[in-house]
Parts: sequence; structure tokens; C-alpha cells
Amino acid sequence: MISIPTAGPVVVTARHRILRIRYQLLGGLLFAVALPVVLRSLDGTWVLGAATTQNTVLAAIVAHVLGFLAFRRIGSFPGVAAAGFILPTFALTYGLVFAVIFFFRIDYSRFQAGGSFILSTLWYFGWSIAVRRVVRYRLAVVPGGNVTGIERIHNVEWHHLASPDQPAVGVNGIVADLTADLSEAWERYIADAALAGIPVYHVKQVTESLTGRAAIEHLSENTLGSLNPNQFYLSFKEAADRAAALVVLVGLSPLFLVIAAAIRLDSTGPVLFRQQRVGYRGAIFTVYKFRSMTVEPASDDDRERAMTRPGDGRVTRVGRFLRNCRLDELPQALNILRGEMSWIGPRPEAIALSRWYEAELPFYRYRHIVRPGITGWAQVNQGHVTEVGDVLEKLHYDFYYIKNFSPWLDLVIILRTIRVMATGQGAR
Repeated sequence: MISIPTAGPVVVTARHRILRIRYQLLGGLLFAVALPVVLRSLDGTWVLGAATTQNTVLAAIVAHVLGFLAFRRIGSFPGVAAAGFILPTFALTYGLVFAVIFFFRIDYSRFQAGGSFILSTLWYFGWSIAVRRVVRYRLAVVPGGNVTGIERIHNVEWHHLASPDQPAVGVNGIVADLTADLSEAWERYIADAALAGIPVYHVKQVTESLTGRAAIEHLSENTLGSLNPNQFYLSFKEAADRAAALVVLVGLSPLFLVIAAAIRLDSTGPVLFRQQRVGYRGAIFTVYKFRSMTVEPASDDDRERAMTRPGDGRVTRVGRFLRNCRLDELPQALNILRGEMSWIGPRPEAIALSRWYEAELPFYRYRHIVRPGITGWAQVNQGHVTEVGDVLEKLHYDFYYIKNFSPWLDLVIILRTIRVMATGQGAR
């Protein structure tokens, strides 16, 4: 991920000091942890001497640091409005830490804990607002190679260099096509910039980091080995997925019955929709969903039947509600329990569509290197698509997810999926 540097050609002023980790974290700890202690001591009682307060302060420090690290990591992903993740991130870390405190029956102050949590979120909300007002990310572009059109990427101030004699002043980094046949003057310019501490980025690295899409056009430029997901996290995620699926199937069984009754009353046909799809490592499996469309007679055009168009008249009244809230996806918890799917991953496609995309798009099959998911990076960024041109963009999102396969990216997807479910964005 690209981060804003605070050294090199960028003059570090008071406007940029707020970007430094030590200012963010130290200020947050003083504001969120120390301030409640001071406020409670205003009546002359030194509360920090009590074991209860000490336990709470130590727990709050751990929760705050974990929240800060998670917030910084989440905010590094493209397309993420970091301020929108402050409250859920700190609620998660504070909740986990104080759940441990409660489980081991360690005495703590609810006032101190609650105050630290509220002040932590307020501090980073204020910091985010300050950053947006005083910092403008600026990148210099070396001419030559595949850098044309890079200015179409928003939220960055692009500065196109005209000559190797032009100094890179006031920029956060230099972008160049490092695979292009650049002149010796430009190669010396790039080398000198790197020696001076100016970050130098390959244009493809910058594009992926700012758009959240990873294109694979030639095997030589992005080998399959470099995109293999972390095997340890892959195994851990499978175990966590199955545990969560079991909880959902048992805990939400009453809701399943209510949805099933609504479907039967609304239209004729089975409650569950079954369809064969291409999954993990290209294996064929049967996906289960709540039926949200009318039952159609058999047709020779399997590809057309597998597509859901905008305003599709086959969607029932109950089905439209289920699709908007993504409740029609819940039976796929059974697929997750069976190891065929994950909660998060590239969306599995019907066999007819998958075969069509494989014939049209290079490396399409590579998305099957991880288990398909109910939600994913492409779903929260692009929504539902079917046409080949849109699927190519979706494929680039899938490759980005595989390349950056991590619990942090999964957490971003979970939080954005909750927002999508609440708004019904992208449903068909």
C-alpha cells in the first residue's frame, strides 16, 4: 500500500506533523486515556492509586493501540472512507479487550472504560477531518511507457514532469513505468530521487493501490506465485467460516422459517433455489439460496437464464426485499459449513456464465484459487454485473483481493457489506 511519507523532499511542517504516528497515537492516548483520569481526580481524589482504575487504564491503552493499528491498516485500502470505520473499529477492539476483562472477573471502572472509548472515537474523527483539510496527496509522473491516463484516478494531485532537470519538490512520491525503455537521463533522475529518500512507485503499483483493482495482462509481469494467497490464513479462515456458519444456521433458524413461509405465500415453487456453480479450484458445487424469482420452464439458453438484469420482471415481491437486504444469501451458510464456500471471496458464477467468461477473459480461472464467497471486494465496490466488459473490471477486483488476501481486507469487506445491506446498494 502507498503511504504518505514525512521525509525526503517533502518539507515537514506543522501541517504534516499530524500525519506522524507518534503524534496521532500519543495524542490519542493522552486525550482518551489520561483525560478521564484527570477528570475523575478533580475533586482531589487521586483515582489512579486504586487497582480498579489501574486495570482499566491498562486495558484502555491496549484497546486504544489495537484500534489505532487496525484503523491505520483499514484506511490504507483504496476506496475506503476511513472516518466511516472509526466507530466500528474502536468498538470492536474495546469490546474484545473488556470482554476478556469481564470474563476473568477483573475489577474495572465502567466510567473510565466508557469515557476512553468515546474519547478515542472523537480524537480520530477530529484527526481525520484535520488531515482532509491540510493534506493534499501529490505525485510526480515521469513521462514514458504506460502512464497516459493516470490522471483519471481521482483524490490525487498529479504533477507531470517535463524534463529530467525539473526538481521534484513538494511531492509525496514519483510514479514511473519501470518496465518502459526510459532514457538514461530519466533513469538517473529516478535513481537520484530514490537515493534522496523520495519514494518511487511503479505505475501498476500505484494504480492498484488507488483503485483497488489488479489487472493481469502478461504472465511475466505478475507470476502466479506472487498472487498465491497466504496458506496459513486460508486454513484459519476456513475454520472460522465453518464455525460462524454453524452459529448462523442454528441461531437464525426461526428467521429461516419466517422467510420460507413468506416465499411460499408470495409465489408458487420451492423455498430454496438450487444452482450448480463453479467454486474452489474449479470444482462444481450446488449453491443454495432462498428463491427470489418465479420458477421458469426449462430453456436452451442457460446463459441468459443465469443473468439477472436491472428491473428483472422475474423477481417476486418478497424476493425483491430479500435481495435488497441480502437475506436470500443466508442458506449459503450450508455451503460454507460443507467447505464449498466462504463468507468472503470472489462470487461463484453459474457454469454457463463461468465458461463464457473463461473463453473471453484471460486468467479468469485464477479467481478460483480461493473459496468463493457470499460477499467480496468486487461486490462492495462494483455490485452485481453480468456483461463481459463489466466482468473484466470485476475480475480485476477479484485479483486485488487475492493479491492482498488478509484479515484486514476481510474486515473492510465485512464493514462495507453491513452498509450495503442497510442501504440495498447494488441489488437486482
